[in-house]
Amino acid sequence: VNRVFSGIKPSGAVQLGNYLGALQNWVSMQDESDAVYCVVDLHALTVPHDSDELRSSTLSLTQMLMAVGLDPERCILFVQSHVREHAESAW
Repeated sequence: VNRVFSGIKPSGAVQLGNYLGALQNWVSMQDESDAVYCVVDLHALTVPHDSDELRSSTLSLTQMLMAVGLDPERCILFVQSHVREHAESAW
């Protein structure tokens, strides 16, 4: 079984290009591989941001990923900042 890991930064609204270029593939790959997808909100901290806006964007993006068809029963979907070990191993 192949493993896929990919992430998306909550830097704004999801565009058609995001859907056609990545998200559509993510949905199909969740049944073809051991798929792990991440909302990479810690990467958004590298530029000035409003904390409340980042929190809201992170939630909205996560909801959008599920709305386009990512199913936590068929893939791993997580928010980077919610998994302490992820940050500890890489930052």
